[in-house]
Amino acid sequence: METGTPPTKGHLPTLIASFLHFDLSFMLWVTLGALGIFIAESLGLSAAQKGLLVAVPILSGATLRVPLGLLGDRIGGRTVGIAMLAFLFLPLALGWRAGEGLPQLLGIGLMLGTAGASFAVALPLASRWYPAERQGLVMGIAAAGNSGTVVANLLAPRLAGVFGWHNVLGLAMVPLALVLVAFFCLAKDSPNRGAGRPSGHYLAALKRGDLWWFCLFYSVTFGGYVGLSSFLPLFLRDQYGVAPQTAGYLTALVAFAGSSIRPLGGYLADRLGGVRVLSLLLIAIGIFYALGARLPTLAVMMGLLVGLVACLGMGNGAVFQLVPQRFRDEIGVATGMVGAVGGLGGFLLPLLLGSVKQAGGSFGPGFLALGLASLAAAALLGLLAAGRRSWRSSWRPAPTAESPREPAT
Repeated sequence: METGTPPTKGHLPTLIASFLHFDLSFMLWVTLGALGIFIAESLGLSAAQKGLLVAVPILSGATLRVPLGLLGDRIGGRTVGIAMLAFLFLPLALGWRAGEGLPQLLGIGLMLGTAGASFAVALPLASRWYPAERQGLVMGIAAAGNSGTVVANLLAPRLAGVFGWHNVLGLAMVPLALVLVAFFCLAKDSPNRGAGRPSGHYLAALKRGDLWWFCLFYSVTFGGYVGLSSFLPLFLRDQYGVAPQTAGYLTALVAFAGSSIRPLGGYLADRLGGVRVLSLLLIAIGIFYALGARLPTLAVMMGLLVGLVACLGMGNGAVFQLVPQRFRDEIGVATGMVGAVGGLGGFLLPLLLGSVKQAGGSFGPGFLALGLASLAAAALLGLLAAGRRSWRSSWRPAPTAESPREPAT
């Protein structure tokens, strides 16, 4: 049960701390991928080994979101967040001073993947401070820290060219130390967090069907964002012959569009209702994929990709306007599970596009299949909203003082 503390209206320092935690963690989560070209040339890795090197931290980060989210629910997000940042010095130090072979780097990547679990700790930490009518905007601001992907891809290759990739991992400990100090000073657990409950209470959330629907929709939105962010350099080079550095800049542009606009999706969901906004975005995502299946000129394709990833980013914000309302007492484990499935879903997109290209010689059918999947998700969301009382009554726009909650229908 809750402690009886009066409802809180927000805590800006914690929101800032959560954003910094997520941004820095997301940057570290994808650092090995950003350095992949330099590492592969240094160690003479095969194509399969390159994929494994990049996949290990992403996979470990996705799977750790559930237990660390549960731990944050039990003992507090601030404590878990500090421990995570402190732990990340270990893989960075090992990568800086060692990491001379693939087995060592896989172990480093496994530990570095802990950064990917920030999603299930930093977001609930900020969420608990804010009322229901501000959840979409607040979660969107905190989760805009996925812009760390842009930072990593812009800076890591440049620094590696000057200092070497080993030293980039050493240099990464500087922003890590700064964020750790800032998080320690700014972050506070909400007085509304309530006392820790038995693990079975939180794990009971996994038995609720709504949680798995959230996972499905987030695998389309966040999975699409992560999958495209990782696969776009290869796609742009294979389809349009773009130079590697230019492909990196274009990918950073597309990723920035998705991360920066995420708060808008949450804000619109607050104002118009999460189900309504998410339904429209899933339809738009399906249309953008279908148009991209025609593989137009590079300039047109870039416009479509920016629009597509912007909708994916807003869709992420819309999903996480709904999660805190539905799983307020178990938000850490719910966020962790939804985020984990979304992260794992990101692997399906590059696998699909690569397999279709190899089998048929074109990326077009892969984009079309992704479009159909998005439209199917939109149709499913519409059916759920029409057929379930809780989806019609509970997932309307959050009530405000000026607009009281409508009665259930």
